[in-house]
Amino acid sequence: MFSEEYLYLIALKQCRNIGNSNLRKLLKHSGSAKKVWESTPKALQSIYGIGKNIIRDIGKKEFLIAAEKEIKFCEKHDIKIVSHTEDSYPKHLLNCDDAPAILFYKGYLNPDHNPVGIVGTRKLTPYGKHFIQDFLSELINTNICTISGLALGADTCVHEESLKNEIPTIAILAQSLKTIYPSSNKNLAKRILDNNGALISEYTSFDNISRENFLQRNRIIAGFAPHLIVVETAYGGGSMTTVNYANGYDRDVFALPGKITDQYSQGCNQLIAMNKAETIVDIKTLIQNLNIAIQPELFPKEEPKVELDADKKEHLLILEIITVEKSLSLDEIADKTNILHHKLLPILLDLELYGYIKCLSGRQYQINDQK
Repeated sequence: MFSEEYLYLIALKQCRNIGNSNLRKLLKHSGSAKKVWESTPKALQSIYGIGKNIIRDIGKKEFLIAAEKEIKFCEKHDIKIVSHTEDSYPKHLLNCDDAPAILFYKGYLNPDHNPVGIVGTRKLTPYGKHFIQDFLSELINTNICTISGLALGADTCVHEESLKNEIPTIAILAQSLKTIYPSSNKNLAKRILDNNGALISEYTSFDNISRENFLQRNRIIAGFAPHLIVVETAYGGGSMTTVNYANGYDRDVFALPGKITDQYSQGCNQLIAMNKAETIVDIKTLIQNLNIAIQPELFPKEEPKVELDADKKEHLLILEIITVEKSLSLDEIADKTNILHHKLLPILLDLELYGYIKCLSGRQYQINDQK
């Protein structure tokens, strides 16, 4: 059951001419959405910067009816709602003046995750794709989550590679959660939800999709994380507007440089030249600049090799023989060392546990090349 506050927030959101900045101003002054809705025009116009046109729709029944329908839609489709006054609201986005007063989302928002925004062209080249793959493969044992826009090209690659490396990923939509766009990414959206990620939108189910939505979506991507990475973009690409928002929010922006003759590197090169983004020199340095701490695996796939002391003469002798012969059976090792089987087996087990040798079927022993 949703809070009554959400009902009035959605109703206010539908009112023409209010916008996110004015809505947050009204809420701050009045204390709640319900109080804003029930306030007199005179009281609302007494707020600095709030005029007659801004408040003209407040209190109209049609908007409250629409809000009631939206609440029912969210309940039916397991869509969650969070307002900017709640602790679960994305903390970095909260500091942006034009951040949505209310968000709709499906999935899981973990406040402990370190979000990193990654954007780029819809016409991603192998160069950009390889960078995303290499970068995210280095972040498996971290607490990051990736933020992108579920668009084709770079966004899709970011979400796909995040899932591949078991990194939570969040998709910011340019339309309501009623629709997945592009439709070819419906399965990807489901996989994001199935792997502790989230789909987020500021739009209600009755908001129309327009070009303006995509520009507005970019401001949320820019504000959601303290860092933004631009993989590839042409002059005038959508990623350039995302960077402009990020610069305005005082975010750290990093751009992948490329050849001046490559169309989808020209935007990144321009951002670097104009000091709107730092140059990505290599992945190791980028990770350091992002202040991402890579944790050691709790259960490493390979244990560190135990050094053999000089007093373990029999261990060293057996290891030397197996190294020379490549592969030997238990009987062959016993013959070459003159060590009885009952004494030989514990030594071989030690060498195997230490990672020096491996035992194959038929009690064949050979050097462990993986160590």
